[in-house]
Amino acid sequence: MESVSGPRPARSARIFTIINNCKETVWPGITPGENFGGGGFALTTGQSIVFTAPVGWSGRIWGRTGCSFDRNGNGTCQTGACGDTIKCSASGKTPATLSEFTLAALDFYDVSLVDGFNIPMKVTPINGKGNCSTAGCVADLRTSCPSELAVKVNGKVVACRSACDVFDTDEYCCRGVYGNPVTCQPTYYSKKFKEACPTAYSYAYDDPTSIFTCSGTDYVITFCSGRLVIHIPN
Repeated sequence: MESVSGPRPARSARIFTIINNCKETVWPGITPGENFGGGGFALTTGQSIVFTAPVGWSGRIWGRTGCSFDRNGNGTCQTGACGDTIKCSASGKTPATLSEFTLAALDFYDVSLVDGFNIPMKVTPINGKGNCSTAGCVADLRTSCPSELAVKVNGKVVACRSACDVFDTDEYCCRGVYGNPVTCQPTYYSKKFKEACPTAYSYAYDDPTSIFTCSGTDYVITFCSGRLVIHIPN
């Protein structure tokens, strides 16, 4: 596996290792991305890259697929695009599988399908203390996406939209009278997402089984982790 690494920093920072296990190139998008290659880059199949982020960083990481960029970094993506540039300064276009982090004395992290799914993604904390559970969705929901939610390019399903995005109702979007955890309950679609990916957010108030904490940890973010078992050395 091709990788780039550097010295191990003090605990005032976190090491992020991003691995592409997919059969296709993935273009991670990261905001804010000052500590992550400017917020966007390409990872070919089997490639990994290492970054460090300071405690206090709060941001999101996702994968873009089907991209084509010119030598100036301008172009398009089939899923997850953050505009027309390889380096992201804005959130990715839905649907996209999303990981979220808040780094502090106690880190909070999750993987969310609330805005849909485009690629399997897993977040694994390494050498931390506390709950430190693995978060994510290793199943490829594109293969079982309901037709009414499917995003297709040339007849191939490339992403699976959320029910909120498709139907835009208060019930699916957890707003209005459904804007609280009592009235906003799992729907048919969010239950299907949750069955396939039990440690990922399936709807807005899916907190108890979807948001995790860990202190003093580094992170491994793997796209398509189900294709290959990766051993991460200490």
